[in-house]
Amino acid sequence: MTARLVVLVSGRGSNLEAIAGACASGALDARVVAVLSDRATAPALAHAAARGIPTEVITAATHEERQRFDASLAARLAAHAVDLVVLAGFMRILPAGLVARWAGRMVNIHPSLLPAYPGLRTHRRALADRVAVHGASVHFVTPELDGGPVVMQVRVPVRPDDDEAALAQRVLRAEHRLYPAALQRILSGQVAFRDGAAYCGQRRLSEPERLPEEVG
Repeated sequence: MTARLVVLVSGRGSNLEAIAGACASGALDARVVAVLSDRATAPALAHAAARGIPTEVITAATHEERQRFDASLAARLAAHAVDLVVLAGFMRILPAGLVARWAGRMVNIHPSLLPAYPGLRTHRRALADRVAVHGASVHFVTPELDGGPVVMQVRVPVRPDDDEAALAQRVLRAEHRLYPAALQRILSGQVAFRDGAAYCGQRRLSEPERLPEEVG
């Protein structure tokens, strides 16, 4: 049976496009059944609508609204009967209760080789540290910010002349290969979340699987 995905977005939606494209080509045995956003102006919503994917906007500003947001998001995910919740540039920290409810069925992509550089401004921090290799990670979501077990990574060499924008562009291009590949590994049952860790079959992953290094 084709897996059902809901994608959560806040911004431009390039990873959403990569995922939807992989679904359409058959590279990913799944279907995006809805795209949810916390920003009504997110360009990702237009990308989804152009593909005929239903979209919904759930916003919050005050504390009371945030409580309603959490409840509404939980209700919408349940209503869509999804197999996997996919965070793709979703910039809101989810409540621990919701994360726990979807443990092992919620994933995120992060623009660094976790555990290096959790949080924001990852490319700037990598350049400031003069690292030779940067990249991106797909991980199961846990209450710890960017701290869930990593499923798969892709490495991106840092060039001597890189600035933040150039490095970010190459990492993003690598993300578009990484995310569909990692999702397929999860949906096929080859990688799973158990006891707070990622497993490949009966083997606990001591380190993430890796896509071939981005060289372009």
